[in-house]
Amino acid sequence: MVHKIKMGKRYTAIVKINNNPDGKANCVKYRFNDLINFTSFLDKTWPDWKWYNVYSNLPNDKGTQLGSFTKNKRPINKSL
Repeated sequence: MVHKIKMGKRYTAIVKINNNPDGKANCVKYRFNDLINFTSFLDKTWPDWKWYNVYSNLPNDKGTQLGSFTKNKRPINKSL
């Protein structure tokens, strides 16, 4: 019998989806493993998203910012 080890998500992202009526950013947080699939998910779920910052979710460097992407500057690889 083979046991699978459940791995946590590699990345955390803070995504600006729009502005609140008071002008402040309306942001959401997600955890994921694949940058390309995540960007596609944003396009479907939040078509007007503005940008997202990617942070490590791995225990040895949790919270370290790894990158930033916009609708026009998209990731070209699945991982950083």
